[in-house]
Amino acid sequence: MSVFMIFAISVLNLSGCNTDPVKDGKSGHMPALLYSMPLDYATQFSVDYYENGYKLLSFANGDRIFIVPDGADIPSGLDAGTKILHCPVSNIYLAATSAMSLFDSLEILDVIRLSGTQADGWYIDNAKKAMVEGKIVYAGKYNQPDYELITSEKCPLAVESMMIGHASDIKEQLENLGIVVLTDQSSNEPHPLGRAEWIKLYGAIFDKEDIAENAFGEQKKYLDDISLKKTTDKTVAFFYVSSSGRIVVRKSEDYVSKMISLAGGRYAFSEIGDNTTKTSSVTIDPEAFYASAHNADILIYNSTIGSEIGSVEELIEKCELLSDFDAVKNGNVWCTQKNMYQETTSLGAMINSFYEIFSDDSGNLEEVPYLFKLK
Repeated sequence: MSVFMIFAISVLNLSGCNTDPVKDGKSGHMPALLYSMPLDYATQFSVDYYENGYKLLSFANGDRIFIVPDGADIPSGLDAGTKILHCPVSNIYLAATSAMSLFDSLEILDVIRLSGTQADGWYIDNAKKAMVEGKIVYAGKYNQPDYELITSEKCPLAVESMMIGHASDIKEQLENLGIVVLTDQSSNEPHPLGRAEWIKLYGAIFDKEDIAENAFGEQKKYLDDISLKKTTDKTVAFFYVSSSGRIVVRKSEDYVSKMISLAGGRYAFSEIGDNTTKTSSVTIDPEAFYASAHNADILIYNSTIGSEIGSVEELIEKCELLSDFDAVKNGNVWCTQKNMYQETTSLGAMINSFYEIFSDDSGNLEEVPYLFKLK
């Protein structure tokens, strides 16, 4: 038997949560570590694979979740504080909106029963449909969960965003109810595609590693292809106008700013924002925005915070100074679509859309995935 065949059989033995009780588990011994999941960009989690289908998820914040296959015993030797998650997993409470697209891409929306976002807050079609049909029900925001509903649905796992750090009492209460809390830390990833690579973590929990690898591979290919092309060197300002008339821009180290750079553009604010804080944006006066971005080649209006706008005229009504910007005069003003921040799976495609905009010199390009030109 070839070495490849032996490895393939070992991998097959690892897959699936539905395995027989393991000998090591019954004897109280920790199963042997086989290998760790290879990661390209993600730095905020790791997955270790053990004999007989056990898996260990480790997170940058120190959390550890040990996945126990169906019918198997919990082995001894786990570090104190490690949470135990028994397979199969269903009836999840999903409060981290950025993770929904990952579940959708893995085709496992059926494991989600409870949502921290109401139906009209989703821009992912399958998620919205599932809520309209009652397959997923609203269980309260991350900081106001419906404990009675959550416990009545026998929820074993709550997937929370980093916002749960501001509501530690909520996390503690969920854990007191016997619910494993997984804090999605993808927003801390230093590389944009690190966020998309979290699909591999969820793929590991639900034995969908192959689907996760293929989905991530598609996004990585976008970036690999762009890296072989000529840099456009266009200056780009990404912003929105607040209700008070001030301008809100992304920090220079924010993932959107990095996507602009990866797409071959130059972010108009090379050094803005305190990178020691978790906030992703900076609010400035229109005059300061004008000083840094009036000669930018391209303006991108961030409609995901406020509302989509349909024309340059609407934009100027929000801030009259914009009428004197080069991009406005040259007709190179774009607007994001509302689904941009919920499509974590497609960050490579977003970078490619940025590249298409930056590299277009014809002026005929009017729409790309996640963005459209204002007229």
